[in-house]
Amino acid sequence: MNILVTGGAGFIGSHVVRLLVNKYPEHTIVNFDKLTYAGNLSNLKDVADKSNYKFVKGDICSADDVNNAFTKYKITDVIHLAAESHVDRSIEGPMEFAMTNVIGTLNLLNVAKKHWDLNEKHTFHHVSTDEVYGSLGEEGLFMETTPYDPRSPYSASKASSDHFVSAFFHTYNFPVKMSNCSNNYGSHHFPEKLIPLMIQNIINMKSLPVYGKGENIRDWLWVEDHARAIETIFFNGRYGESYNVGGLNEWKNIDLIHFLCNLMDKKLNREPGVSASLITYVKDRSGHDMRYAIDATKLESELGWNPSITFEEGLEKTVDWYLENEDWVKEVTSGDYQKYYDSMYSNR
Repeated sequence: MNILVTGGAGFIGSHVVRLLVNKYPEHTIVNFDKLTYAGNLSNLKDVADKSNYKFVKGDICSADDVNNAFTKYKITDVIHLAAESHVDRSIEGPMEFAMTNVIGTLNLLNVAKKHWDLNEKHTFHHVSTDEVYGSLGEEGLFMETTPYDPRSPYSASKASSDHFVSAFFHTYNFPVKMSNCSNNYGSHHFPEKLIPLMIQNIINMKSLPVYGKGENIRDWLWVEDHARAIETIFFNGRYGESYNVGGLNEWKNIDLIHFLCNLMDKKLNREPGVSASLITYVKDRSGHDMRYAIDATKLESELGWNPSITFEEGLEKTVDWYLENEDWVKEVTSGDYQKYYDSMYSNR
């Protein structure tokens, strides 16, 4: 196989690329990434010299870029992770999310359809989010059959891309597989998202901004478990099917932050409560979904995947990684984006 992984220099993508490169030396893994602020080749420096790893700088919205990659590397399969993914940024600028997540996905589908003989075996695995389902009440879980009800420009763009992928399967018998995951956490996560942002702010004794009362609930999935799930679905999932991937770890945001504060106090040899004193409540996000929770029964029963780690274990591994890799954080936040996420909550 010659597998194109879009967004392979990003958070989830780099974990997928690393897994595939190391586990499948017989396959060529082509990392296709635009290298925006959230994509960094240093995420993959440990596999950069592997003979089955290739990198292409390109934009999924450019038919020429995608065509050139397909032609040069004779791409047989795609794992599509490239996306604009930060909800706050989608609220401030939805057009960029529509272009990348919707038009970019459609462009990839069109190019792949042009290059592939559909009588041969190919796979286009589209990776999406549980946010397309909207918001849950106190009970219930998102299932693959849950109706779509996106509440933010980000989730609306991902819902649209999901529908295009599904439409290609039904219209052209195109070989798609889809997955929708809960919130990921782990190493190499750009510090605009909740957990890495809180870790960095605790280290630097900066305010810990919490939306509303912090009672919103998320289901947390360790990124390495997600990479294994993507691998499993890509190789063994059924065509035309969607699989939900969740960590079975529901936490209120405020409880997560308090747990993280206590853990960081121990790691940094601070007095208990020092980090928690940094918590600051800010105006709630527009359209803030109350609760996400994934039912991953289908993935578990059909393909045998299960989370390998508890949230407490995974969070400690994550904290240790950030404490040991502060140079990485400084590198990825050294540009203009530093000013953006420093001031993200200043007017909320």
